[in-house]
Amino acid sequence: MTDESPMLRDLVGQVVVVDLISTYVCLGTLTGVDPLFLELRDADLHDFRDGAATREVYVYESVSLGIRPNRSRVLLRLADVVAVSRFGEVSIA
Repeated sequence: MTDESPMLRDLVGQVVVVDLISTYVCLGTLTGVDPLFLELRDADLHDFRDGAATREVYVYESVSLGIRPNRSRVLLRLADVVAVSRFGEVSIA
């Protein structure tokens, strides 16, 4: 594995949605990438066990209402990441 993925590097500085293999999703500004972690700032780390909303509904609501940060900085293990997408590319059709 290289130190940094070119595709992830292109997302640094962007607001992203990170889907994790667990019951969590994280929304925030991607500020760093290394071989083990993604770093997000002003992030909303949400556990779906805390509410009734599905992953899709929660992300759609965040697009409509804005991100509700609950972490100034969070590190996410790349091994736990299923998908990373730009927040602005979430379709709410």
